[in-house]
Amino acid sequence: MKNKVLIVEDEKDIADLMSLHLRRDGIEVEVAENGEQAFALLGQQNFSFLILDWMLPGISGLDICKKIRSENGPLQAIPILLVTARAQTADIVLGLEMGADDYITKPFDISVFLARVRALLRRATSSAETQSNAIIQIGKLTVNTERHEVKCNNQVVELTPSEFKLLLAMMKNRGRVLTRERLIELVQGEGVTVIDRAIDTHIFGLRKKIGDCANLVETIRGVGYRVADTLD
Repeated sequence: MKNKVLIVEDEKDIADLMSLHLRRDGIEVEVAENGEQAFALLGQQNFSFLILDWMLPGISGLDICKKIRSENGPLQAIPILLVTARAQTADIVLGLEMGADDYITKPFDISVFLARVRALLRRATSSAETQSNAIIQIGKLTVNTERHEVKCNNQVVELTPSEFKLLLAMMKNRGRVLTRERLIELVQGEGVTVIDRAIDTHIFGLRKKIGDCANLVETIRGVGYRVADTLD
């Protein structure tokens, strides 16, 4: 099935530029100029991806993102690329915490934009294919959720409950930058208590234990962490 993307962008030149290159990449495109049009299209058609400008007339792109993520339904898991001229670390962190999967700042290089789109679409496809599978593998790192087992280079790695849930959360969101606050939300639960900067300590311990696979866990300075999106 062909991928279909909804671009929510009120600057026509930017919307036209993105549409042109996405169509050349074999992706179907619809464009909305504001939140009202976006929600109307989202209710009428199925989209595999959402490209969302932050600064929009009326409801902001950030509020659109927050609304989509807070409501149960098929849209809740749609990949969202946030496009913004707001490049401060605090703004980027806020966008990710509101539910964006990735972001790109204006002005952007079109090749970087397309690479971000392809990566998110690839991860969305991979996530859908492995969601019901007990085994998640990225590179030489494997997590078996049924057996609660982690392997690097086919060698079993012993992790604490916190480290296991932290690694599993990042692998399920492969390539997606997760803030410390988001990681705390994802890993808190029975037998696991994580607070504030303790995430950094858990990441340090996790990297040390997974040895040769430690390079898969990346630090995004000032934002958070992610497991690298690799097909190796």
